[in-house]
Amino acid sequence: MDNVGLCNLQIGLSFFVQDIERTRKVSLTRDAREDKNTDNEVTFGPMKLKQKNLSILLVFAKEDAQSDGFWWAADKMGYKCFIAHNAEGALECYLDKHHDVVIIDHRSNKAFDPEALCRSMRATKSSDHTVIVAVTKRIAPEKEEPSVLSLLKAGFNKRIPENHNVNSCINELLCLEYGEVRSQLKLRACSAVFSALDNISDAVQICNEDNQIQYVNPAFERLTGYSAEEVIGKDATEMARVDRNKTDLHDSINNQLKKGKFWEGTYHTRRKSSDVGVSSHCVFSPVLGPGGKLFHIVSVQKTTPDTSYSDRIKEAEYNLANVKLGLPVSFRRRSSGVAHGYPRRRESLAKIHSMTVEAPITKVINIINAAQENSPITVVQALDKVLEILRTSQLYSPHFVQPMKEGDTMTSDLVGGLVSQNVKRQLITSSQESSSVSHSKPVSGHHIHIPNNLLSQMPAEVIEILELEPSWDFNIISLEKATAKRPLVHLGLKAMARFGVCDFLRVDEMTVMNWLNLIEANYHSTNSYHNSTHAADVLHATAFFLTRERNQAVLDQMDQVACLIAAIIHDVDHPGYTNAFLINEKNPLALMYNDQAVLENHHAALGFQLSWKDNSVNIFKNLTRDEYTPLRETIIDMVLATEMKQHFEHLNKFVSCVNKSTLKLEETSSMSGTGSPDSMAIINQLSTPENRSLIKRMLIKCADVSNPCRTTEMCIEWAKRIAEEYFIQTDEEKRRNLPVVMPIFDRKTCSIPKSQTSFIDFFINDMFDAWDYFCDIPDLMTHLQENYRYWKEKSEEEAS
Repeated sequence: MDNVGLCNLQIGLSFFVQDIERTRKVSLTRDAREDKNTDNEVTFGPMKLKQKNLSILLVFAKEDAQSDGFWWAADKMGYKCFIAHNAEGALECYLDKHHDVVIIDHRSNKAFDPEALCRSMRATKSSDHTVIVAVTKRIAPEKEEPSVLSLLKAGFNKRIPENHNVNSCINELLCLEYGEVRSQLKLRACSAVFSALDNISDAVQICNEDNQIQYVNPAFERLTGYSAEEVIGKDATEMARVDRNKTDLHDSINNQLKKGKFWEGTYHTRRKSSDVGVSSHCVFSPVLGPGGKLFHIVSVQKTTPDTSYSDRIKEAEYNLANVKLGLPVSFRRRSSGVAHGYPRRRESLAKIHSMTVEAPITKVINIINAAQENSPITVVQALDKVLEILRTSQLYSPHFVQPMKEGDTMTSDLVGGLVSQNVKRQLITSSQESSSVSHSKPVSGHHIHIPNNLLSQMPAEVIEILELEPSWDFNIISLEKATAKRPLVHLGLKAMARFGVCDFLRVDEMTVMNWLNLIEANYHSTNSYHNSTHAADVLHATAFFLTRERNQAVLDQMDQVACLIAAIIHDVDHPGYTNAFLINEKNPLALMYNDQAVLENHHAALGFQLSWKDNSVNIFKNLTRDEYTPLRETIIDMVLATEMKQHFEHLNKFVSCVNKSTLKLEETSSMSGTGSPDSMAIINQLSTPENRSLIKRMLIKCADVSNPCRTTEMCIEWAKRIAEEYFIQTDEEKRRNLPVVMPIFDRKTCSIPKSQTSFIDFFINDMFDAWDYFCDIPDLMTHLQENYRYWKEKSEEEAS
């Protein structure tokens, strides 16, 4: 046989062998596919799940027999398979395809770090249900088996010793599909179950066999006033310690559960805001494990019809609003960008219900609310009237119901001269009262013509900075630098022009500028914090709050002008020391104001003294007495509200009289289908003189301490400045042997991060939750959360 014939014979034999091998592999694959149940349904309790075709990502620096083995195994099993040769490509492919299984080469790989790649994948949200496998070198029997702990810590689910045999690879993939991947499919289904629990109206609580709470749903939070974070890990029996429950109730329940039986009956759960328990129909269900041992206890409390009318309305109204907006019916989820910020306000109100600082009057109101449950309608209506009276701020100011006799000048003069000004205002005839309460159309702050005379004369750099003034992220420190520490005049002119202050006061722009110059000159530029930059910062926050939709609907132009002026003068002539310092050193101001709101009284008084000092600076000169008096009263009231001593009183009044009253009207309007959350009934309720005063106080209070809600850069700057001012006061107190008001502000030992987290926890969170519910400020709340995390991390770094 010649060479050509021999070559042809070899080729023919080669093809024959390949055909035999191909037939054998096809047969093996067919057997594997037949063994692999073609029915891809997975049973998870009563749920039927569909398991999709497996998607696999191979990460091998170089293709070798092992990568080929997995590739051909995946191909023969009909799985989708992808391969990447470096960490960057693998991560990019994974984020795009979200594979079920990722197999990473861990055999002395020098091209990339397998454990670092695994950690990077685990850092992504999509990795929660991904199975990540490490392929390692096969260990000789005589050698010691290495620990898999480092792999587990890196995020690997499993280790597979190298074996490039295709059948071996098929078996490994089948084990993964029917084992880890199927388990992840069931875990993924748990998300749907929890979503359902989040959205039902019944209160659900899940405990372990020792009655430790492991889960509560939002309906439970609404029912009790406790957040999930507050109760998880706590003893569930503590929640039932109310007088209405029998002492042996939990023993009876536990006896039933241990027998594997249900317990059903009336159950009383404690509310956070009240010692009176709320009654509901409850079912306790046992979840048994191997050997009939009790593993979990599930309690479901019916929130209708046994809970309060307010809770039933709240739940139905909230769900109805979300359905109309096309949102999930969920109480817990936070969603910005919704019309009117309505669901966001619900979340803020949920936090309000769990405020850590509670006034006695709030406890009284909560007890009355609880007493209304299951009461006859006549009693409920009577108690509603009681609540309406209790929510007014002047509980002890007399109201003269009987009209005075016509011509009774003696009584009129006595009342006018001796009784408080507020009472005198209540004696005005109805026609006068209606005219004094009437609103001019609110100024939006977006459509006002801004005079160009003085504004156009500012330096180009200042004009450019002021272009960003309407934004919350406006940088006041940049304006301070550009104006040589004179930001108040420049920002004041811009803000007051935007809100039409000159037109309202009927004065020219030059008078306003002269007044701003005089006020700014009386701020102490040597103070690190309480200077004209702080005043300008509060003015900016005030102007921003005035443009919120609900404030525009409630506050008229007189209110807006008063808010701007109050912000400008609220800290004028501040000495850089606290009220307590001035009282301790027996400062003339403390003696003048009898130690009561010393600085706040001084700021308000001096603001008006400077204004009336000269006609060229007097912005009030053209107002009538009837115009000037309410404007002055509002400005003074707002400046006095900045005293931190009254912080919690103002906050509790605002929550009780404004937010909770608004909530009640929102419930009614939504349930009856009569309007949106900002319907006319709500606006009319908020527009009463009493509520407008509370709103304006809260507005300036939030503006005054809004530093934690600024950008992190600004927040850090203001934190350093206030700390320096407090350091100086502590140094002075020690030097003069005065009582040290704030010992923590010792410049040698003070932790600024800890001081900021404490301030946010104690003063800021509750107040801005209430303000967010009222006027919807998502950007500020985002900054607040970011800044709190920043200070918390810095505090932990210091501790370590």
